[in-house]
Amino acid sequence: MARFRVVATGGTFDEIHAGHIALLARAFEVGDRVIIGVTSNEFASSYKGKKLNHGFDQRVANLKRAISEKFGDVKYQIARLDSEFGPAVTTGEVGALVASAETKAKGPKLNEIRRKNGLPPAEVIAVEMVKADDGLPISSTRIRAGEIDRNGRLLRPK
Repeated sequence: MARFRVVATGGTFDEIHAGHIALLARAFEVGDRVIIGVTSNEFASSYKGKKLNHGFDQRVANLKRAISEKFGDVKYQIARLDSEFGPAVTTGEVGALVASAETKAKGPKLNEIRRKNGLPPAEVIAVEMVKADDGLPISSTRIRAGEIDRNGRLLRPK
């Protein structure tokens, strides 16, 4: 049984990979409903300097397809992220943020903004980074560079 009525998670979801699936699996495990923030094209390029393979609409379509294939009929909504935290700092119904272990460090900042907005703190649930065959984290950046595939298999030697 889920521990939270609503949880939030997010990402760019440019090349959906095993790490994204692990993040989503944990979110669906602990939340009755999941708000999934997907970074806008503008925010992805300005905040993280990312050059994406797919625009926002395609990334959302790919994400919906992956959720349907991997998780079936689950309750979620997609929110466009034009800022670091999106609905997680404006929606009181969010009880937890499911984040990668590297993003968990942003939890105190999230809860400070929530406090300033008159909202209770959200629990931050960390999901370990899924590692590729070389022991380094799977990432869309590495997939775009042709180093690994979506499951972390090496495509070219280091």
